[in-house]
Amino acid sequence: TKEAQRVIQDIMDSLESGNSKPCKADEMQKILAVAKSGEVSEIKPTKVDLFLQKDKNVYLIDIKTAKPNKGGFKEFKRTLLTWVASFAHNNPNIDIHTLIAIPYNPYEPKPYQRWTMAGMLDLDSELKVASEFWNFLGGNSSYEVLLEAFEEVGCEMRNEIDEYFKRFEYR
Repeated sequence: TKEAQRVIQDIMDSLESGNSKPCKADEMQKILAVAKSGEVSEIKPTKVDLFLQKDKNVYLIDIKTAKPNKGGFKEFKRTLLTWVASFAHNNPNIDIHTLIAIPYNPYEPKPYQRWTMAGMLDLDSELKVASEFWNFLGGNSSYEVLLEAFEEVGCEMRNEIDEYFKRFEYR
C-alpha cells in the first residue's frame, strides 16, 4: 500500500541518517500495522532467491555474493522491507521472515566482516553467513558436509578443473 511505502521510506531515512539502529522486530511491527490499510500500490519487488515455508512461517531469502558492495546494503534493506509489506498484504496470517544469505565466508577461519552492513541490517535477525546459512537450511553440520563434498569432488576432478582453467591463463 502507499502507507506501507511511506513507512518503509521513513525506516530507510532514519537508518541512513543514523537516527536509528536496525531492529527487525520494530520495523516489522511498523510495516505490518499498515500492510493492509490505504490505497493499494502496484509495485514490482525484487524476486526472492529462495522461498521456504513451514506451517505458518515463510522465509524470503536474498542470496548475495561473499563481498557485496557497501552501498548495496541500502537496497538490500529496502528489498527486505518491501517483501514484508508485499507478502503481508496478501498473506496476513503468515509469520514472515526475510534474510540476506551469504553462502560462504571468504575470511574463514576468521569471522565474516559484518561492519559494512551494521548500519542497515539487524545482523542477528537479517543475515546468515556460511555455516549459519547452510545449517539453517539443512540442520546441524550441513555446512561441514557440504565442504567435504566440495573437497571430494575437487580432488576427484582436479585434472579436469585444471585443464578447464588453463584456457584463462595469461601468457
